[in-house]
Amino acid sequence: MLDVRRLVLLRDLAHLGTIAAVADAHAYTPSAVSQQLAALQREAGVPLLERTGRRVGLTPAGVALVRHAETVLAALESADAALVAARTGLSGTVRIGAFPSAVRTLLPAALVALGREHPALDLMVTELDPTAVPAALRERRLDVALLHDYDVAPVPPDPALDAEPLLTETVYLAVTADTPFDPADPVRATRDADWVMGSPGTLCHTMAVRACQLAGFTPTVRHHADDFTAVLALVAAGQGVALVPQLGAENPPPRVRLVPLPLRRLTRIAYRRGAGRHPAVAACAAALHAATAAHLDGREAPASG
Repeated sequence: MLDVRRLVLLRDLAHLGTIAAVADAHAYTPSAVSQQLAALQREAGVPLLERTGRRVGLTPAGVALVRHAETVLAALESADAALVAARTGLSGTVRIGAFPSAVRTLLPAALVALGREHPALDLMVTELDPTAVPAALRERRLDVALLHDYDVAPVPPDPALDAEPLLTETVYLAVTADTPFDPADPVRATRDADWVMGSPGTLCHTMAVRACQLAGFTPTVRHHADDFTAVLALVAAGQGVALVPQLGAENPPPRVRLVPLPLRRLTRIAYRRGAGRHPAVAACAAALHAATAAHLDGREAPASG
């Protein structure tokens, strides 16, 4: 019988790429991880790992076993959900991850509702970029999280996760009120402007660069900022133009004009595969859906003038 804990290490090696990274994720030493993977290889009876230079990768058998490991881990999540559902009342810690604009706009109402309806739940929120969500869920540092991507920069689904749609947002071009723009192709009209973008490696940065490339140019990035309030303040100060999704574009400074674009940000509620029926996960998802609907009903779209 294969050891599930060793399967988790193999799965994480497939995602993280190095034994050192797996060791950091689990607070093990690299030597301990190597020993556990060697034991798993003996249990399997076939080579699962192969060394290329200084790196250790997976053999075809190792890749196949990782696919089965995802199914096994999802089944265990489902079993845990079924056991929790048999108890009376919800209790325990639920760790929720979300990106900054959702923490500011959607999450507070969801937390209030959860606290009112399930007072025995201990809710813990972590703000993080969606690029960090899959690893945090796999490593059980989060239980539920909001992640997003953009239609111009889609992210492949993670086989370890399940996700359900939450929100589709318009993306706006933010410029100063006196900036001329071409309604037919607003992004291309900014090809000679300075840009304010998220930090390299974030999805917002990737989206903005991709949108400019689709418009036929490479942007000149003058400032990096990951909080959309700061981004809009820089735009208002004449420091550049930016792309801002709907949640981040609420209450813009007076001098900022928001031009709606045919670009969309797609937000989903994510959790470990098989955990969707866990009562606490389901309660969080329901609260997030309700909070999002209430938020959208209670505000107007940003003005484009």
